[in-house]
Amino acid sequence: MAYYVGIDLGGTNIKAGVVTDDGKMINRLSIKTKNTRPMEDIIHDMGKLALDVIEDAKLKVSDIDAIGIGSPGTPDNEAGVLVYSNNLHFNMAPMRALIREVIDLPVYIDNDANCAAMAEAVAGAAKGTKDSVTITLGTGVGAGVIANGRIYSGFNQAGSEFGHTVLVSGGVPCSCGRKGCFEAYCSASALIRMTKESAEANPDSKMNDLIKRDGKVSGKTAFEAQRMGDEAGSKVVETYIDYLADGLANAINAFMPEVLVIGGGVCNEGDPLILPLREQAMSRPYFGPGVPKTEIRLAEMGNDAGIVGAAMMGKSCFDNGADGKKSSL
Repeated sequence: MAYYVGIDLGGTNIKAGVVTDDGKMINRLSIKTKNTRPMEDIIHDMGKLALDVIEDAKLKVSDIDAIGIGSPGTPDNEAGVLVYSNNLHFNMAPMRALIREVIDLPVYIDNDANCAAMAEAVAGAAKGTKDSVTITLGTGVGAGVIANGRIYSGFNQAGSEFGHTVLVSGGVPCSCGRKGCFEAYCSASALIRMTKESAEANPDSKMNDLIKRDGKVSGKTAFEAQRMGDEAGSKVVETYIDYLADGLANAINAFMPEVLVIGGGVCNEGDPLILPLREQAMSRPYFGPGVPKTEIRLAEMGNDAGIVGAAMMGKSCFDNGADGKKSSL
């Protein structure tokens, strides 16, 4: 049995676990990121957490083949550097070299959305497939592409930013500086924006009662209003699903995955979201007669996705002979 450590680096928490070569996590630990600290301190703590999680699993460092790290931002896995992460204020962070000052193992780095896609491909909703796309609907829209069993990142490691493809030309401004991005219409943040706008335009809507009750607008507000028979809430849900169906159809046309996985808090709505979304999204891609069609599934890995995906990304790199021991080329 081979073992790998997966580290999920976030703005609030750093999570780590030991994962078997078939994607089963046997333990996990977490610490606070405290992201205002110098990046060197944060990265050294990641190495210390790797040591702690190995000890907690009753294993030795020599039992571990590699460490995989999933981080927001743009990685350079060949150089072992996190090139940039606006969430963590990292710029050209020598992650591999700093972690190897603490623990002597090969270290591999990738984007957190790519790692989530790897987790779903190895142990989740896309298990058993070689080609899949995972789209996560959170504060933004994360996307990861698995092609022939490996993460696709493009020549510069910045690939799969599908959330920043334009859905509506000249549309709503996006955080990336463009207008009309998929993320600007289909993230949880976009759903909240649409709900607020509709609630203000429809003072008699039950959405306003729910906002008063909860003290805030959430991604659940419009769906709950729809269940109460509220016309304005239903319109928000229908509009959101229409945009999302277009975005998913675009992803299918671009990559033709065997499975397209969607995750994120919005997906907790279940059937009121997924049933009309499947129907609409699958009526829009370009499938010729007799051509097998993509299947849309809900993500299964939940909070384990970051750790398991990072570990499995590390396994993939290790198995394919990448030199994670080098701090630079």
